[in-house]
Amino acid sequence: MHMNKLMDYNYDLPDALIAQVPAEERSRSRLLVLDRRKEALTHGRFEDLTAFLKAGDLLVMNNTRVIPARIEARRSTGGRVELFLLHPAPDGPSSDLSWTVMAKPSGRLKEGEELILVKGGRARLSLFKGGGQWEADFVDVEGRLGLFERGRMPLPHYIKRSWESDERDGIDRTRYQTVYASRDGAVAAPTAGLHFTPGLLETLGAAGVATAFVTLAVGVGTFAPVRDEDFQSHVMHHEDYEISDATAAAINGTRRAGGRIVAVGTTSARVLETVARDDGRVEPGAGRTGIYIYPPYAFKAVDALITNFHLPRSTLLLLVSALAGRERILGAYAEAVRRGYRFYSYGDAMLIV
Repeated sequence: MHMNKLMDYNYDLPDALIAQVPAEERSRSRLLVLDRRKEALTHGRFEDLTAFLKAGDLLVMNNTRVIPARIEARRSTGGRVELFLLHPAPDGPSSDLSWTVMAKPSGRLKEGEELILVKGGRARLSLFKGGGQWEADFVDVEGRLGLFERGRMPLPHYIKRSWESDERDGIDRTRYQTVYASRDGAVAAPTAGLHFTPGLLETLGAAGVATAFVTLAVGVGTFAPVRDEDFQSHVMHHEDYEISDATAAAINGTRRAGGRIVAVGTTSARVLETVARDDGRVEPGAGRTGIYIYPPYAFKAVDALITNFHLPRSTLLLLVSALAGRERILGAYAEAVRRGYRFYSYGDAMLIV
């Protein structure tokens, strides 16, 4: 029997367990291992991953890079406006400096208005696109890197900091980013990957565990709440993905050889399930995906998943429930709460095998 009411995917979480800062060391985060064949859960540290993966397994990671998307600006009247970079505007005058932005507050802004950036430069609002979104052209900013220097990392809403300092943002620029991030474009981190260090990746490689990369530019929609009690009617936001010939070949080769495809994060899992055929083989390519995975769903390409702990009643909790089963996931979450695991983006990790 499959539950298709949102309230069936709820759980209680004390606020104190929502991680507000990253772990001291990435790979010292805790790891909860849920083996779908066993009743018991295993508890360890993320660096113990080598004990649960074996030679011939393939880790598939999302190499998207989070951009410092939150830019503070002022109107000529002095009113404060935050511009949140969503994606480069395809038809703007400059691919580096023309962006679709979400402006807050947006109500009084006018087309053609120029905003002054607090850290220098200007933003000209060229076109209102509805829903708080504008096309903006940035002026007197030294290219894309200069624009990013004026921004702050876009931490999720549940990380509440009473102060915004450059020092704190400097830490987030490193820690709210995977060590293998290489493709600019995300406005949220693929957080399962935050626990990896170069040393751990080396150790895994030496043990015969291979790695391959896909790209999914995680959008703001990743935090969009499911509003409908019948969650099947929820519409996912679309995100750009890319999977190279080399990655597709590595995945298909691993499958042929009997190894496991271990998705690092729900974003990697969604790319794999987007490009997988019914026999589990994947096709290389690029496109946009709005794939929405909820129970009951038969995974075609993903054998195991590394993931953080997700919000109640969220599309991500539905995805992990589709892989491991609702009761198992909620039982594991209850155990994690009892043992004081840290939850959400800067929190601890889970391995579903």
